[in-house]
Formats: sequence, C-alpha cells, structure tokens
Amino acid sequence: MKVIFTEDVKGKGKKGELKDVSEGYARNYLIPKNLAVAATSGNIKDLEAQEKSKQKKAEAELQKAKALKEELEALKIEIPAKAGEGGRLFGAVSTKQIAEALAKQGKKVDKRKIQLDEPIRSLGYTKVPIKIHPEVVATATVHVVEA
Repeated sequence: MKVIFTEDVKGKGKKGELKDVSEGYARNYLIPKNLAVAATSGNIKDLEAQEKSKQKKAEAELQKAKALKEELEALKIEIPAKAGEGGRLFGAVSTKQIAEALAKQGKKVDKRKIQLDEPIRSLGYTKVPIKIHPEVVATATVHVVEA
C-alpha cells in the first residue's frame, strides 16, 4: 500500500515521502496514529502543492539573504577599543561586539552567524565572514579604531 508520511518514522520514511509499506502496517499503525495518509490522487496533489510552496519560500529566503549580503558588504563597521603599543588591543573584539555594532546600524545579525576563527586582537581593518544563509556568506569589513 502506498502512503504519504506526515511525520518522520524511524526506519520507514521521512515527512512528505511517498513510500510503499505493507497494508496491515499502514492500516493498523501508521494511519490511526496520523503518521501517514493513504496515497490517493488528491493527497498526492496536496503533497506536490506543499512542495511547490516550500520551494517558493526557500527561493524568497535566498533572494532576501542575497540582498542582505549586498547591504552588509557595503557597510563599514567601526568598533572603538583601547589599545597599547604597536596597535595591540587590551582584550579583544568578539562576535558579540560586531553584532552590536551591526545592530546600531540597523542590521540585525545573530552573533553565532559571524564566523570569526579567533577574536580580533589588533587595530585596523579585518574581513569578517558572516553566514546569512547556508548558500550565502557575506564578507563584512570591520575597522577597529583606538578609543
């Protein structure tokens, strides 16, 4: 019997999958527990419509991420910090400080999306990658100035 899974079922299928399972398993377990629905032509059309709407949402999200990438790359992020001899900072500039500086400029970015291998410990310009979307990574310029 062909069924469309409405939930993930370990070892059998994932949500939205169309699979062939034994009729007893489908009628006695999957369908009564709302883990799957019978694969009728109407249910298959609904599944296809859901897939199309998911693709449209994903495409819109990707376009939004690309637009944000352009905006972030055009910004100059300036962070004041105390420094000693030779431009070495007392402490370091972390992802949290970069996220706060972006928020002041009206761009809200989660600090966990800023991919800084190690905190910035010197004055000057630094290129910082920001992962906006799984396929989109912006490179922002951070300028650390002496306070």
